[in-house]
Amino acid sequence: MVPVKGVHVVKSNGRTYVYAWRGGPRLQAQLGTPEFFQELAEITAKTTAPDSRKILGLVADYRGSDDWKRLAEKSRKNWQPFLDSICDTFGSTSIAAFDRPLVRVAIRQWRDRYKNTPRQADMALQALSRVLSFGVAEGRLQANACTGIPRLYKSNRAEIIWLPEDIQALSEHASKEVMWAVRVASLTGLRKSDLLKLSWSHVQPYSIERRTGKSNHQKTAVIPLYRELRELLAEIPKRATTILTNTDGHPWKSGFDASFRPAKLKAGIDHHFHDLRGTAATRMYMAGLTVREIAEMFTWSEDQVERLIKVYVKKDEILLDRIRRIDELEARTKL
Repeated sequence: MVPVKGVHVVKSNGRTYVYAWRGGPRLQAQLGTPEFFQELAEITAKTTAPDSRKILGLVADYRGSDDWKRLAEKSRKNWQPFLDSICDTFGSTSIAAFDRPLVRVAIRQWRDRYKNTPRQADMALQALSRVLSFGVAEGRLQANACTGIPRLYKSNRAEIIWLPEDIQALSEHASKEVMWAVRVASLTGLRKSDLLKLSWSHVQPYSIERRTGKSNHQKTAVIPLYRELRELLAEIPKRATTILTNTDGHPWKSGFDASFRPAKLKAGIDHHFHDLRGTAATRMYMAGLTVREIAEMFTWSEDQVERLIKVYVKKDEILLDRIRRIDELEARTKL
């Protein structure tokens, strides 16, 4: 690597991308070669900095902002290619043009480049929306033109959970180390990335408290230590600083999915690991937490929690109530 003043270098997914400046055009030649310096000279001869009146300048300012730095590292890696695409497609467009209704057509056309992979399309729209929201906050835009554009990926897995029989079926094919992770997830609702890093030091007298990676460690998950969770923690041996370890007794730094997925396939289960959050939500409701408390803990809407509880906890209660009301109506009719 040859350091070049002003050049912006980004590493993502094992690859290195070099830009003429932060938010500027990407250079194609290999860094440090004569071709690289020739290409850089040709670009900088035309302009030495992005025009602050253009979307290219807005993206550059966003990449240098605290808003960008506060994002989780994974989010920044995921969004980098989409920010590049925004610069390539809209870079020369004036910021003022994004306050005109017609720009929404161009945004949808750009998003639809990724429509064969709906989640990628939604991520692209999310990246652009974040840039435009930054522009609104900075007083450079009146509104976010992405607002109201529908997402393409239709899935709400908050209403899907692992049932006890699913966990039992998995236990017949998975190691005890994998099952400890599954069981802790089903009782805490922690995301896998936070779960595998969960330390014994996070266990307090009455709760588990850990700053979450999803919030870039700005928010703390506080899970009450109810009886079933406390008993499970007592069952897990303390073999490392982390609660969960692999079969060698070391923290899970890699390899968890390689152990979890084959066991899940053998058990014939099509749920995601993430669906264990719904399992945890129902357990917490049955342990006495309110719908609002669960919604706050999982960053779900109260309606989502209510639907989950109705499907998996209150279904029989609701059916019995309906049967009672029908029976009463029939009895009154006979009179």
